[in-house]
Amino acid sequence: MNNSITDISGISVGHHTDLNNATGCTVILMEKGAVGGVEVRGSAPGTRETDLLRPMNLVQEVHGILLSGGSAFGLNAAGGVQKYLEEQEIGYKIGPAIIPIVPAAILFDLGLINHKIRPTASDAYQACLNATNGTVEQGTIGAGTGATVGKILGNNQSTKGGIGTASIKTGSGISVAAIVAVNAFGDVVNPVNGQIIAGPRNSTSNKFESTNDLQLKERDMTKPNSNNTTIGVVATDAKLNKEQVNRLATYAHNGLSLAVRPSHTMGDGDAFFSLATGNSLITPNMNTLGSAVVEVVIQSILNAINSASGLGSIPSISEINSLNN
Repeated sequence: MNNSITDISGISVGHHTDLNNATGCTVILMEKGAVGGVEVRGSAPGTRETDLLRPMNLVQEVHGILLSGGSAFGLNAAGGVQKYLEEQEIGYKIGPAIIPIVPAAILFDLGLINHKIRPTASDAYQACLNATNGTVEQGTIGAGTGATVGKILGNNQSTKGGIGTASIKTGSGISVAAIVAVNAFGDVVNPVNGQIIAGPRNSTSNKFESTNDLQLKERDMTKPNSNNTTIGVVATDAKLNKEQVNRLATYAHNGLSLAVRPSHTMGDGDAFFSLATGNSLITPNMNTLGSAVVEVVIQSILNAINSASGLGSIPSISEINSLNN
């Protein structure tokens, strides 16, 4: 077990990271295909190929998913994933043509260092070449490279975000996992005790303030902040139909709401994709899978923050804790 989304047999993950420009992308590959779903709840989304994941539409399987920085520009990087999969002859076959199905979602990381450099199709292609079914690197890497959290007091007082992953096995033996790029407007909290793990930093004490409290006081909110968005993928080896897979994406947002407060704001484009490879022969219980999805999303978010390293002028929580101690 890698405690990552690669614990789902048939899934591999690759990153491309540009530390010099604080951006990057992450690819999730399913070379044998997987039933896919999606749920978008943020009010500022940037996505591609989400309609075909709806239960009433024709295509049943997806072959890759791209999570990318670069805001709307980053969606172009999905072409690199398609190019790689087409070369491997992986995709939806129509006559002589092979069409890889690659949904994508982006987050806003422009301006942390350089807003003119965004992930490209070549970067995503390289991420595919880097893909592994083993241990997945976390933190300031891939789509989490330029991610930050807690931005109500401005980007300069935010805390470094990142990308994280986790997995769990249910009592019956079904595997469930997630990978999440955390770039939230709100705070990251420990759902067990409600403690803020990462959020807006007080300019004098460097201690975290509560975004919810600041919002209720309508403090420092003269400018809307849309430089956010948490995006991710949840997956299972259970055999599910399209309706059930889409339900998993809904459950994923429950995990997000518990670990990021507030989530789904007007400046977040929060989106989760969901996958079912069907490799397990165990009959699934959807309520159990839903609980497992919530847990792996929470743990992925906490892993993203705990694994992050500071970049540009934004410190990680390990650096902040070191200063405060």
